[in-house]
This record gives sequence, C-alpha cells and structure tokens, in this order.
Amino acid sequence: MFAPSRLTAPVHLRSGGTSVVVDASGDALPRIVHWGPDLGPLDDETLASVVDAHRSIPVSGGLDVAVPVALLPEASAGWTGQPGLAGHRDGSGFSTRLQVTGTDGPHRGDDDVLRLDVRSVDPVAGLAVDLAVELHPSGVVRVRAAVRNTGSTPFDLHGVLPALPVPDVATELLGTTGRHLRERSPQRLPFVVGSHVRESRTGRPGADASLVLVAGEQGFGSRHGDVWGVHVGWSGNHRLVADRTPRGDAVLAGGELLLPGEVVLDPGAQYDSPWLYGSHGTGLDALASRFHDYVRARPQHPRTPRPVTLNTWEAVYFDHDLGRLSALADVAADLGVERFVLDDGWFGSRRDDTRGLGDWEVSDAVWPDGLEPLITKVTGLGMQFGLWVEPEMVNPDSDLARAHPDWLLAVPGRMPVPARNQQVLDLGRPEAFAHILRRLDALLTDHDIAYLKWDHNRELTDAGHGHLGVAGVHGQTLAVYRLLDELRSRHPGVEIESCASGGARVDLGILERTDRVWVSDTIDPVEREQIQRWTGLLLPPELMGQHVGGPVSHTTGRRHELSFRAATAFLGHFGVEWDVTQASDDERAELAAWIAAHRAHRDLLHTGTRVHADLADPALRAHGVVAQDRSAAIFVVTQLTTSVTSPPGSIRLPGLDPDARYDVRPLPPGDTIEGHGRGPLTWWDEGVRLSGRALQQIGLRAPALFPERSVLVQVRRADAPTAPEQRAAAADGSLPTSGGTA
Repeated sequence: MFAPSRLTAPVHLRSGGTSVVVDASGDALPRIVHWGPDLGPLDDETLASVVDAHRSIPVSGGLDVAVPVALLPEASAGWTGQPGLAGHRDGSGFSTRLQVTGTDGPHRGDDDVLRLDVRSVDPVAGLAVDLAVELHPSGVVRVRAAVRNTGSTPFDLHGVLPALPVPDVATELLGTTGRHLRERSPQRLPFVVGSHVRESRTGRPGADASLVLVAGEQGFGSRHGDVWGVHVGWSGNHRLVADRTPRGDAVLAGGELLLPGEVVLDPGAQYDSPWLYGSHGTGLDALASRFHDYVRARPQHPRTPRPVTLNTWEAVYFDHDLGRLSALADVAADLGVERFVLDDGWFGSRRDDTRGLGDWEVSDAVWPDGLEPLITKVTGLGMQFGLWVEPEMVNPDSDLARAHPDWLLAVPGRMPVPARNQQVLDLGRPEAFAHILRRLDALLTDHDIAYLKWDHNRELTDAGHGHLGVAGVHGQTLAVYRLLDELRSRHPGVEIESCASGGARVDLGILERTDRVWVSDTIDPVEREQIQRWTGLLLPPELMGQHVGGPVSHTTGRRHELSFRAATAFLGHFGVEWDVTQASDDERAELAAWIAAHRAHRDLLHTGTRVHADLADPALRAHGVVAQDRSAAIFVVTQLTTSVTSPPGSIRLPGLDPDARYDVRPLPPGDTIEGHGRGPLTWWDEGVRLSGRALQQIGLRAPALFPERSVLVQVRRADAPTAPEQRAAAADGSLPTSGGTA
C-alpha cells in the first residue's frame, strides 16, 4: 500500500558500501543526488545540506529555472537528453509532467533489501507511473518503472528509460561489442556532451551487446579509478544510453527497446519496464564484485557444486551412434566428468543443420530403442544426463513448419530473411506455445534428464506476430519467460543453460530462469581469455560455461597445448568439448589431473572474489579468485604473446589481506614451464612466503613462458589450514565450510 502522504525530506539508503541519496520531496519525480561510495551516517540536517549543495542553478542563455535530473527524466522539467518516458495518445500526451501522489518506504525487507516506491500521475496525459528503487546488500541498486494508462483511449508507448546519475569525474566510457565467436570485445571512448546509445535489435541482447555500460575516471582499470556501470535485465531488444547535457548533467540509462506499435496500452493496462541494475566501485573488479554478490544472493542461485560437464558437440557433431557415444561416456566417467550432455541431432530428421528443427520426437532412425539405452549407460556410470534443445526455432524443412506455417514469427505476407537455415516459432501464439510446452514436458517426464542446453541460434529480424500483424519481439520474450517458468515449475530439479549462438543471450532476465550461460561457441583459449574476462564483469565464474576443447580449435584452426586450454577453463563452470576417445593415454591422464584439481578447488573458485591484475606488459595476464576470508587464492598467469622485454616483468597478485603472510607456489597440474633452455625460477621451484602487501605492491617475477601458455599459482595464508585439515574440521563441527581454502 502506498502512503497517502509524500516524503518531505531526502532519503539516504545505505548498504553494501553504497549510498543512494534520493530527493523525493515536492511534487516532481524523485531524483538521485548521490549514487556511489558510502557516505556514512548522515543526520537529517546534513542530508538536507547534501541535497541543497547539489541543486542545479539557472545559467545565462538557458532556462530560468533549475533542471533536476529525475529517475525518469522529463522534457517538461527542462531535460534535453534521451527522454525517460516516450509515447503518445493519437498525437497528444507526448510530453508528461508527472506529479508524486504517494510513497512507500524506505523500508528494509526480510531479505535485507532497502526499498522505496514512489507513485506519480499526470492527469492531462492520462498516465500513472510507479517508480521502484531498491538497494541490495551487495551494494547493487536497481530501478524500474510501471506505466499505467489511466485515460479512456489507447496509449502508444515508445520507451521507458530509467536513469542513474554519474558525477562529472566520469569522463570515459567502456562498453563491449562483438560478433559470433568473438563476443564482448571491449571498446573505450570519451564521455563527451551528447548521447552515446547502444542498442540491440536482434531479439536478444546479442553478441555485440554492451553487457555493462561503464562510465569512469579517465584511464580506469581493474584495480583503480572510480567507475559506475549499468545493465538491463532483459532478454529481448534493449537500449543503453550514456547521456551528458551541455549543462554538465550526466546519466547512465537503460531499458527495453520497443518496436513501433509493439506496446499499446489499452485503458487500465500497465507496462513494467525491465530492471536497470547499477554497480560502482574503485576499479572494475569492485564493480563486478557487487554484481557477483547480488547474483549469488538470489534464492535460485545454484548452491551445489557445479558438475564437470562433457558436451558431445565437438566430439561427434551429428554423428549419433549408441556404441560411439557409450565409449565416449566410459572415457568421460574415467576422467572424472560428472555430467554428460547429448547435443544436436537426436530428434526427427535432424542429420544436419538444414532440417528437422522443431520436431521434438526422438529419431527412430538414429535411436531405434529411444534415448533410454544411452541415458541408462550415462547414469549407470554415475553421471547426470543432459540434452540439447532449441525450442524457439524451426527449420522450414520440418514437419512442424509444414503443418503450421502460420506459427512462424513473421510479418504477414513474407518470411524474414533466412539465418542458419532457421525461422522463429511464434511462442506468443497460444497454440505454438502449448505445443512446445507439451513436447518439452514429455521429454523431461519420460526421461531421466537433469540438464537442458537451451539454444537460440538466429536473430529475430522482421519479427511480427503474423496472426496479429504487429511487431513481436516483446511478446516473444515474455512468452519465452513464461515457457521457462512453467517448465521449471513442473521440473524444479532440472538445470537449464542459456546458449544463443554461444553468448548472445547473457542477461539477468534470462538468468532468473537458467543456471548458467554458454559464454561463446569458440573454445579457442586465446579468444576465450577476452570473452570470459568481460562476461565476468556481470557474472560470477560458476555461471560461465568454460570448456576444454580439442588440440585444434574447431572455430579458429589454432593448435594449443592442453595445459593452456585447461587453465583458461579452470576458474569457471569447467567442462570438456572434445572427442576424448581419440586422446592419447598421456592426454587423458593430464586432463584427468586438471579435472581432479578443479573439483578439489571449486568451492573456492565458485564462492570467492574475482580479481584481475593491472599489468604494464600487455602480453601478460594475471587473474584469479580470492577466498571471501582472504585465506587463499588461485591465480592464472598467461603469456598471450611475446613480451617486448625478456625475461618478462613482474605480476602483482591483488585482493589479498595486506597484513597477512602467504605461501606462494605453483599449483599442479598447471605448474609446468617449458623450454627456454634454463632452470625454473627460484620462487617457482621452492615457493616463497610474502606479505599480502608485498604481493600486491611489488609482486613476483613472472615465469618465462612460451606464447599462448598459462600456469596456475596457489596462494595460501601461512596460518590457514590445508584443504584436508579444513574438511576434517568441518566434519567435526569446529570450522565452517564457507570461504574455502585451496
């Protein structure tokens, strides 16, 4: 219930090292005066002074009144950047002047989340808008708007873009772009006056999406410079905006990108915008850590150890054969694999990627006795069984498309341009939705399936609800959410991976309903170094599928040593994408050692804090995971190319307790240094004991590696128990199991 009265004083929300000061007094929409580092406790007088000290003032040649920057910026208040609310009612109501009518909060819920809700109306435009502001224990702030049509005629909504302010020290922007097989390539540019707009019009966030749009101090890095970043938790078309006006006001804004006519609110109807998430910190690692803490605190976040997964795609492709796959399962189990996933090709006429998609019946030709013999084999070896599906797509050459051509997502009278031999199934059509739900429900009911790899292999172009003649991305996205929600309700034990031509659908909307993402279709470790690093700006490592491919990369043709391939995958949700039946005995033994090491340390890897060293040498990388209590850490040190100097420079190990002393040594099996015609470094051979301050400020001489090689470094506080000691203490109740030691 909303209180009938309005706030008369500013509000100070504090949590997770973050302060959000909201001025919700008066009739105008609330504005955020400060979003950033914790200001400490502020009494009412000081809080009022903070607000007064940051009020805008009129200037020569401008408006005669101050221009506040609201959570939903309005042109009627003088805002000249991207509007927070856009639309019209048959040409009228194009400009709103919303007035606050009531508030609820701020209050702290049972989940320790601070919430403030503000209700506003514009009787002339015939609209009501409810704004929600939340500050989570992680320090992540999120905002959304609910727009309701209170008029007597339809309102054509064009967009809703909540905005979070950033200070004038934020003079540089960082976002990501990319393509299939090279997702999330970073790009930096000055944050100058004007609008920097990043949009996705592909029906999903896209391989070129800016996962997080960051504004920060000039030259910010992983460990230095104040930064602020936003993410839109939506799995369809979206828009991110960095706006700086000539008055000097700057905001980061985001929301759903609505196609023309896609959301028309009938009288009484309501549109809820996606959540806009914001995080800040000194350095990108701090910003990412707040996002990670938020994600890990969700009730649905995976709590069990992430099973080492073998996916069959790059092992067999479409060549499904019970004997071959059974042999693969035998080897996988011997290696220590815990989940075996059968990829594309098990259904209908699907012998290649041109036909059969949409016919979700087990192929009699390939599997005359059904999937049960393989499932029995896999589960009998102690592994979970998983299955690949792509429920949102169809091949035109399929029984489903031939029987129901009107079920395709298309503009009346034409088909969208073909992509990957596929068209999109219109799940906004009730009959199509019911059909797919029925088939997937039957698969999960009739088989012992613990995991679905849920793919989405083509962009949504020219996407219309053909039976309605209107744009269809918004409705399709909501239908996919409903489908996933219903399946999860019926089969709560089944885990689901979000895959979309690799990493083209990575967002907090889809992750409300899935348990990990497939980061990219390329497993080339050189490409993955960058792709995984920037995906980690939003997601913790346990949600990122990171697999060991074969000796020669399927997507680039490059050849790499097993140690480099395995080290690149080591910190994430570890897996294998390789026909290991063709591996040599030595390769199998080495891979088994990597799997055993990952399983031994994943409690630390999947609960700790991700850190990245800012190194002077661009050929070197050093990143890792530090336990929450800073008792231990594991780092991956990578030589991507040759360095200008030889031997290479130093590596600093960030995130440790500066006052603690740590033992540092290589971690098998990632402890091999090849070639160079000379012995190992002293610290590499014997280990070294240094303070956390020395490791962070002075560091260690990097080992001399060939290009495209990685090694593992283990750091353990000198007084910390070893892993066996910790497990024994946990068993007798004297030590908690959280925090993890290596």
